Amino acid sequence: MAGTGAALHDIVKPLGWLLGKWRSDDGKGKYPTMKDFKYGEEVEFFHVGQPNLQFSAYSWHSETKQPLHRELGFVRIKPGTNQVAFVLAQNIGLCEIEEGEVTGESLKTTSHTLGRLTFGKPPQTKQIIREFKRSGDSLVQVVSMATEKTAMTEHLRIEYKKI
Repeated sequence: MAGTGAALHDIVKPLGWLLGKWRSDDGKGKYPTMKDFKYGEEVEFFHVGQPNLQFSAYSWHSETKQPLHRELGFVRIKPGTNQVAFVLAQNIGLCEIEEGEVTGESLKTTSHTLGRLTFGKPPQTKQIIREFKRSGDSLVQVVSMATEKTAMTEHLRIEYKKI
């Protein structure tokens, strides 16, 4: 288990399949308002014995290796249920609260609250849907997004390997 060596809190045991560091150099990004791109990313889910998992994601441009997106946050479960919340802050000035469900080794959340900088770059993000699915030593993440100008559509897809 990642973290401080503390035992995984009982409440978050249904999320134990996410624990660890995951990496890929083969992410694909697309959106109707931008040119398709490839990216690499490393994500980590870890715990310190509290009733949540901590989350970090660091991405880079596949060709130039320049840093791209950064996310930090927490994953929580409503005790006694499969209801999950993702609380995230992004380096682009977006903060989000997403809620959804964990079912086996699948987690799907939809944002219900998005906060952004008053001077954030347009167009404004209106909603995010995030899904993680694990299969053996592979973890797939798909992120879909809606903005004030574009309806909900897939934006990012990446398959990580556990490292």
